[in-house]
Amino acid sequence: MPLIPEEPQIHESAQGPRATPASGRTAPTPRPVPGPRPAAPSRPGRPGPLRPTPPVQRTPRDVAPAKPGPSGQAAPTATAASPQIQLIPASAEGALDAAEEAVDLLLDSGRAPGDVLVITTGAQHPWAEHELSFGDTSYWAQHDAGDDVFYADAAVASRAASRPVVVVAVNGGPASAAATALPLAHSRAGALLIVCGDPQQINSVLGAGV
Repeated sequence: MPLIPEEPQIHESAQGPRATPASGRTAPTPRPVPGPRPAAPSRPGRPGPLRPTPPVQRTPRDVAPAKPGPSGQAAPTATAASPQIQLIPASAEGALDAAEEAVDLLLDSGRAPGDVLVITTGAQHPWAEHELSFGDTSYWAQHDAGDDVFYADAAVASRAASRPVVVVAVNGGPASAAATALPLAHSRAGALLIVCGDPQQINSVLGAGV
């Protein structure tokens, strides 16, 4: 059964004194009942301490070295999974441009420049030509720093270290250059291998050697 709200009961003391019949006197007017006091406005709280702005890019933690086994040698680590392979069809003349577009997309998607290695089978990338003009030592010092995209010719790519993403531009050169560069690039790619060039040539090499 629903509850019926009761009428508010006013205490006798709040109604004021009752009128007492008396000769020649009228009862005093009852005093109005004071209403509830308005609630005091809440005071704004004190602002808390400002949080520091998070860094734009978090530095990955170094991988802990493998613990030595009972014989004193380092225990073997688990074999990394094979990288994903993406093929971008392009002619030999357009393979380098396709590779450049792939690098731009990688950087726009959040990849760090130091995550990317680009290998060319024909003409060198203009960046590599420019940096090699300062000497071989300066060129490989930038590779070792790992701060930027690194471009390497297939003839010297075996000296390059592994990176999460490897992009190969099959932009000419002898057939042996692609046959050597693609398996090498596959072994250097940690997560993703992108190959730009003739699909038939690339599939024949990757199908046989990777």
